Amino acid sequence: MKKLFAAVCMLLALAGCAEKKLEFTNTDLTGLDYAKGFALNDHTGKPVTLETYKGKVVVVFFGFTQCPDVCPTTMAEMSSVMKELGPQADQVQVLFVTLDPERDTKELLAQYVPTFDSRFVGLYGDPARIMQTAKDFKVFYSKVPGKEPGSYTIDHTAGSYVFDKNGKIRLFLRHGQGPAPVVHDLKLLLS
Repeated sequence: MKKLFAAVCMLLALAGCAEKKLEFTNTDLTGLDYAKGFALNDHTGKPVTLETYKGKVVVVFFGFTQCPDVCPTTMAEMSSVMKELGPQADQVQVLFVTLDPERDTKELLAQYVPTFDSRFVGLYGDPARIMQTAKDFKVFYSKVPGKEPGSYTIDHTAGSYVFDKNGKIRLFLRHGQGPAPVVHDLKLLLS
């Protein structure tokens, strides 16, 4: 009987030590086995990987600088999120991965991305590397011809991916929900 009582006490003690399940507002991707990282260049030309940002909560968005709607609204929303996070924002890294390596040069990314927040970083690579990174993240994108010769736009996945401070994928943020749900979830990951 003593052994049974000891075993029950041990199980209860271990249950109390179990990691508390976080109640995210956005889609919880914890434990999924994709979007493990990337190897791209930042808008200064420096090679970076997901490991470069270890110790920060990382938000990854795929877009392009000539995007007329989803990209600028997402970046503006993330700018609002950073303001609402206050000092905690310094523990968050927002990354904008271009899906348009033909037009989005490092110079253009360096002008465009930090206008939303000086801490935001634009990432680029050659077309094959961008294609592989998008595939690894299960991001859809497709070039759509424009009315003028040589002009085009790009249809693409509109959400963002969030990694915890250890570089593990945790969330998919839906586009256009406003800053409050994003702030809520990022604060959970920051605590």
